[in-house]
Amino acid sequence: MAVRVLIADDELLARKRLQRLLGALPGVEVVGEAQDGGEVLAAVRRGGVDVVLLDIHMPGLSGVEAMQLWPTDGPAIVFTTAHAEHALAAFEGGAIDYVLKPVDAGRLQKALERVRGRRASPPADRLALATRNGVVVLAAAEILAAVIDGATVTVHTDRGPFFTDVPLAELEARLGLRRVHRRALLHLDRVQRFEDNEVGGYTAVLPGGLKVEVSRAVARELRRAWGM
Repeated sequence: MAVRVLIADDELLARKRLQRLLGALPGVEVVGEAQDGGEVLAAVRRGGVDVVLLDIHMPGLSGVEAMQLWPTDGPAIVFTTAHAEHALAAFEGGAIDYVLKPVDAGRLQKALERVRGRRASPPADRLALATRNGVVVLAAAEILAAVIDGATVTVHTDRGPFFTDVPLAELEARLGLRRVHRRALLHLDRVQRFEDNEVGGYTAVLPGGLKVEVSRAVARELRRAWGM
């Protein structure tokens, strides 16, 4: 099945270049274009998109601001931008890749292969996690949550926390954990209770007293799905 791509960039020449590069790649279908953050979010909410090639600087909402309003089940994000300084914020928000302009065909193909891998790979039962103290092998069942903490990701487990540079989006794809916040993944089966918070979301309480914030949007989805 072809990867359905939405191009989001306010510059006509940039959109045309991406159209040309994508047209030469197999298994890719361009399903639309957007020129600002509002158009991007509208297209994403309509569905039918697997990945958005998202610029940073656009009229209205920037790419990073639009990402913060992304549906939890929305398409993958690959930033295509001339501004390297936003990479950390992009990966913290769950972007799959960050491609600097001028975009070349090989780099773009690599980014789309990462998207395909995320779609095709079933969640793993075990994870070899590169940490500051070497590689740790974890069973998926013992992982409680993964939370962005500054420039690193803290993976909370029954054995305690482990600190890694592996992006949150990669952990999401490899483990099948639920993204409950742009900065957090959660093993829903390990949650002991949900507490209401002051912004309309939840605070998930896990073994050992670990608490993880659940966004208002995800809280609504859980209430509908679980009859809470």
